[in-house]
Amino acid sequence: MPRSLLLDTHVVLWWRGDDRRLTRRARSAIASADAVFVSAASAWEIGIKLALGKVRLPEAFSAGVDASGFARLPMTFEHAAAAAALPPHHRDPFDRMLIAQAQLEGLEVVSADAVFGRYDVPLELVR
Repeated sequence: MPRSLLLDTHVVLWWRGDDRRLTRRARSAIASADAVFVSAASAWEIGIKLALGKVRLPEAFSAGVDASGFARLPMTFEHAAAAAALPPHHRDPFDRMLIAQAQLEGLEVVSADAVFGRYDVPLELVR
């Protein structure tokens, strides 16, 4: 059965940085997936964090996504409407967008954030 993943922002950073917090199971899931997506919401989130000095990257976020062979997932009006309609389990607007995108696009989320599990979305929990 084909497996398509949507990576949470921290998972993209952990993948690029070969971070030990990314479990062997998650690495295997990403490496063997039929498709791996990174949302424009993650690019937006990283852009804000870069501007605030909360994160530093050795290369542009988009370059890291492309070098990893991940596909870019744009945000649409439908994604925005779905994110706005989600129950308020999660207050982070970037994560709410990822949840909405995963639901609408039929993607499994890879994240260390257990709150994603409170939504109707397949989840590969990185812990």
